[in-house]
Amino acid sequence: MRYLCLFYIDQTLADAASKEEWAEIDRESLASNEELKRSGHYLASNALADPNTAKTLRVRAGKTSWSDGPFAETKEHLGGFLLIEAKNLAEAMAIAERDSLARMGAIEIRETAGF
Repeated sequence: MRYLCLFYIDQTLADAASKEEWAEIDRESLASNEELKRSGHYLASNALADPNTAKTLRVRAGKTSWSDGPFAETKEHLGGFLLIEAKNLAEAMAIAERDSLARMGAIEIRETAGF
């Protein structure tokens, strides 16, 4: 089964982290991805640019509107994703627990719909 791990960054924690702490997280994330590739769990991943680069599209009653930034005002913003193959949710959760980015916010795991 495929699971999408969505990485949400708490900007307060991110701003408080040192350059050294971010460098450590980057090293750990890259090493984790390499391990996931070797184990056959890794499918894809990518970090996202700062939320101020985002545009959000809404279509209501046939009218299109665009707004700057992410969809909702929130303390956390979507910072990236990891798409993995796992035998079940428990295995996907165990994989997510090893990711160092959890220290900067939260990781949401969702089974993909399969289409």
